Amino acid sequence: MDNKLHDQASTVTAEHGQVLVDGPDGVAVSLTPDAAVETSDRLLEAAVEAQGQILTKTLADKEQAARKAG
Repeated sequence: MDNKLHDQASTVTAEHGQVLVDGPDGVAVSLTPDAAVETSDRLLEAAVEAQGQILTKTLADKEQAARKAG
């Protein structure tokens, strides 16, 4: 697995009944419409979870800084 964090979204198109995903570093995937829908759901769920993790860490860091300052 590539551990490089990418900050650019993939390009997604539909052609001939397939969903084509072109991502960073030459990643290319062809999916059936059903697989694309399931992948979309999983991506959205994981993105929301990751944003929550970032928010939790940010709040914890602010609380820790406030305790040190106070």
